Amino acid sequence: MGTASTRARGFFALNSLEDVGNVLIIIKQMDNSNNILEHVLQTPPSASHDVSYQWLLPNQKGLDRFLATCEAFSQSFGGNSARRARGETDQGPALNTSAQDPNEMPSSTSGAEAMASYPTPPPSPSPTNDQGPSLNTSTQDPNAMPSSTRGLPSTSPNSSTFSFPPNTSHEISLFCAATESFSHRNTNCSIAESLSRFRPLITTAKSHGLKARAYISVALGCPFEGPDAPSPTTVADIATSLLEMGADEISVADTTGMGTAPRTEALLKALSAAGVRTEDLALHFHDTYGMALVNALVSLNHGVRVFDAAVGGLGGCPFSPGATGNVATEEM
Repeated sequence: MGTASTRARGFFALNSLEDVGNVLIIIKQMDNSNNILEHVLQTPPSASHDVSYQWLLPNQKGLDRFLATCEAFSQSFGGNSARRARGETDQGPALNTSAQDPNEMPSSTSGAEAMASYPTPPPSPSPTNDQGPSLNTSTQDPNAMPSSTRGLPSTSPNSSTFSFPPNTSHEISLFCAATESFSHRNTNCSIAESLSRFRPLITTAKSHGLKARAYISVALGCPFEGPDAPSPTTVADIATSLLEMGADEISVADTTGMGTAPRTEALLKALSAAGVRTEDLALHFHDTYGMALVNALVSLNHGVRVFDAAVGGLGGCPFSPGATGNVATEEM
């Protein structure tokens, strides 16, 4: 069946992650987010595995501050970090131990000596062995443009324009809701407005080589519109819109914990019918009613391999009355 990946939510101040696998640490946007980012960049925790930091940046102001902090770190510490990663140390300017005058111009080499130093060129191909241009045996149209499955190309983990400490990566995340009621209470705008705000944020992040992850809240039940809202097709439509903008991964969230096995199965079928691949999906279950592990098993059987979890079952949402934390990492 393959290997599932549990992305553990935790606190940025963990000092040692030696005994933990690949970790995703999510930091919400706060007044001191820049201080947290600077601390993480300058003093990354010791870890034997890669650690990814995900920054919830719901607006342009937050993204601009994040990019400015990363740029400042790259300029100040990027060169030194790269040298340390190569095992090099800065010894200062090298001493001149040559007996020659350092201001003396080098003498020119004679033509014969210069020619003698050039490598011998390979022999020209024999006319009897020249078979002419190779035949095109491909069944594809040589003039056809390569197709693209969605808007912007996916970003590789090491393609960022910034210099980050070794074994760490940083990505941005955005969140929207699947019901209008929750969207207005959580982000003070409609679903359409939130999606229109995301497009420039994702475009900017991708231009800097940063991955973008998008969350869809209340996908399996809304505290204001009931357990049957939203419809699976509504969630699927939002997911396809986000992928077309260039989002690298969609985390579909059961924010309230109202999700059941049949509802989860119906949602996954709707996403698949809309063309959303399981490779582009993550599932985010809250355990309010003890159904998180059951729903995770349904998703696992459907082919999903990435799940969000919280250390010790921490979490919750202030805009979802009664909702408890995410499924515990240790239980997953």
